[in-house]
Amino acid sequence: MKRIALGLAALAALWGCVEAEMPVAQDGKALFMENCAVCHGADGRGNGAMARAMTKAPKDLTLISVRHGDSFPRAKVMSTVDGYARSDLSGPGMPEFGELLKGDLIPFDSGDGIQTPTPRKLVALVEYLESIQTSR
Repeated sequence: MKRIALGLAALAALWGCVEAEMPVAQDGKALFMENCAVCHGADGRGNGAMARAMTKAPKDLTLISVRHGDSFPRAKVMSTVDGYARSDLSGPGMPEFGELLKGDLIPFDSGDGIQTPTPRKLVALVEYLESIQTSR
């Protein structure tokens, strides 16, 4: 009985997500410009206004797929952006973006085939980052 209740709760959470409009890369571009471009540059290549003042240069975000064998690691990128996969305790690094975790949830498959309720803004930013990948 407990499993059925948990299953129904999960289904209800996903159903609530379906009503939200799915973001596209352009939705994420505005978030990128607002939150990321100052360090990573408007083109995502790591050449933002703050880049020269940083002890560790920001990464070129257009080469994420290249650095991962020509595959865009959606779950890893999402974990880096939301702060889950970071532990930069030795000094300043990429800030956490709490605002990206607020708002409505939508179903998102980070590559494991499972639709997980995820903040819409976070998905939009990941969609944008995936759209700016280049091959070299």
